[in-house]
Amino acid sequence: MHVLSFCFNPFQENTYILYDESGECVVVDPGNSNPHENQTLLEAVQHHCLKPQAIWLTHGHADHVCGNAFVAHRWGIPIAIHPLDQPLLREAPFFVSLFGFRMEASPEPSQFFDHGTTLSFGQSTLEVRHIPGHAPGHVVFVHHPSRQVIGGDVLFLESIGRTDLPGGDFETLANGIRKHLYTLPDDYTVWPGHGPSTTIGHEKKFNPFVRESS
Repeated sequence: MHVLSFCFNPFQENTYILYDESGECVVVDPGNSNPHENQTLLEAVQHHCLKPQAIWLTHGHADHVCGNAFVAHRWGIPIAIHPLDQPLLREAPFFVSLFGFRMEASPEPSQFFDHGTTLSFGQSTLEVRHIPGHAPGHVVFVHHPSRQVIGGDVLFLESIGRTDLPGGDFETLANGIRKHLYTLPDDYTVWPGHGPSTTIGHEKKFNPFVRESS
């Protein structure tokens, strides 16, 4: 499985395209927020001759979903999210208005994640792990064959997702990281919702917020 990464919108959110040799792909957390960013995403799909199959959301915060309408309508694909984050998805246009810009409301999701289920596109299968604490319905996607994690706003390079937003809780997030991420092998790459990628081993050793053991 291959990963294309884009930094979009005023929050510098990471949007990902996951694809494999089949040519099928999924768009994770489309944060594209203006015509230039829309075009960037469109050109990437065209350049790699990809066929988008779905939008997968790690969570419902506005900076991760403001491109949902464009992507869903452009390729006619469904949106999937954990049910606990559906309210955040609906509230996203109001949230971004507080920061001075607008977004088109997301279409309603038609698929819902649950912890431990598997997702597939093309020749690729990923595991869903529910890790709340930053958002109630936050999930990560683990692709074991390529040893990669699409992590959203759970674990960053030597940092973690903020827990002071509604529905956030530090202990819940820290426990989830230890149970569902730090138990992965050290060489798994983590692609976060903001900033550069990291590895499980690096974070177990250097993350100042969540140590390997409490």
